[in-house]
Amino acid sequence: QVQLVESGGGVVQSDESLRLSCTASGAPLDYGAIGWFREAPGREREGVACITLRVGKTYYSDSVKDRITISRDNTKTTFYLQMNNLKPDDSGIYFCARQRLYEGGTCLPADGYDFWGQGTQVTISS
Repeated sequence: QVQLVESGGGVVQSDESLRLSCTASGAPLDYGAIGWFREAPGREREGVACITLRVGKTYYSDSVKDRITISRDNTKTTFYLQMNNLKPDDSGIYFCARQRLYEGGTCLPADGYDFWGQGTQVTISS
C-alpha cells in the first residue's frame, strides 16, 4: 500500500507560480513512476508530468512542458511540481499517483497508476 498526500494548491493570479508537493508513505517507491494529473470541469483528466522512480527520467505534456518542472527529493518520499507562468486554463484539481511498473516510453497516460492522492485545488484568476 502507498499513501499519497498532495499539498500546495491555492488561488493565484495569472503569470504567478505555485509549487505542489506530493508526500508518499507506506511501501517504498523503488520502481514505477510518480505522475501528476489534473482534472477540471468539462475536461478530461490530463497527465501533466511524471518522473520514473529508478532513474528520474521526466516527461511533460505539450501544454505545460515549458512552464512546469517535476522533481523529487533524494529519499523519494516527496515529489514536487513547480508551476510557473500559470494561466486560468491551468486551474483544476491536481492529483499525484503511483504507477506500479514503468515499462519504457512516456509515463503520462493514466494506465497502470494504482494509488492516488486526494488532490489539491489550483485556481488561477485572470
